[in-house]
Amino acid sequence: MDIALLQQRLGHTFKSTALLQQALTHRSHSSLHNERLEFLGDSVLNCVVAALLFEKFNKIDEGDLSRLRANLVKQQSLYEIAQRLELSQFLRLGEGELKSGGFRRPSILADTLEALFGAIYLDSGFDAARDVIRAMYVPILQTVDPKTLGKDAKTLLQEFLQGKKIPLPQYNVVATHGAAHNQEFEVECLVPKLDIQVFGTGGSRRAGEQAAARLALEAVQLALVKAPAEPKKTRQRTAQLKLAGIATIQSEQADTDKRSNRSSKSTEPKAQDELPLDSAEAHAEAIGQSKSA
Repeated sequence: MDIALLQQRLGHTFKSTALLQQALTHRSHSSLHNERLEFLGDSVLNCVVAALLFEKFNKIDEGDLSRLRANLVKQQSLYEIAQRLELSQFLRLGEGELKSGGFRRPSILADTLEALFGAIYLDSGFDAARDVIRAMYVPILQTVDPKTLGKDAKTLLQEFLQGKKIPLPQYNVVATHGAAHNQEFEVECLVPKLDIQVFGTGGSRRAGEQAAARLALEAVQLALVKAPAEPKKTRQRTAQLKLAGIATIQSEQADTDKRSNRSSKSTEPKAQDELPLDSAEAHAEAIGQSKSA
């Protein structure tokens, strides 16, 4: 274990190498482990990243700044930084963790990185810890799009596909390369509906998936730009209006017929038993003359 190499990569030389050793020690290795340093380093990290975001994005409100910070300090983000430092080769793990591949586990690497931040703070103060964290995060912030709030590629791809009502992507590990302590994973990402297949590589399965998702998102957006828009289904409004007109005419005609019938009934002659009085008397007189004859 070349401690000098790690300090060079961190950009900080420890006054107390005991603090550095403790920061690299997992609880499976000994009772003097790095969990308390991790707790301290987490707070220092959040403070420094919050200040960086406050300085860089002066038009973003508090809620979006909080979400952006949460994405930048989450386990996956810390794991990717630890991978760039090749931190796995400096870990002090117990025999069980070594056999189970603990040196590749994202949670262990992310926790160890936070423990290092805590150890630097105790070793040389807040300013020293801030400088180390700034050096790691400034390049990352150059690539952050505030519109996406620092979301990772898999999340962006999933949200984009859901917005277009396209089934979610499928991820498959197709190959692994390299020695056990420095493996590289090749991951396939499929979007069957658009016939898209891309491959990404990374130091872990998750990192490979993220790399593949970035390529898939670009391919999906390009495919949808090239694809002709489907014509919208227009309702036959003219026919509907015609039908509505016919119904209205029929309704009006029915009302006219009803009024006409009522009018004709009112002008018809009355029945026999409803004859006028003069006509009844004439009829009775005719009957009387017939009988006297």
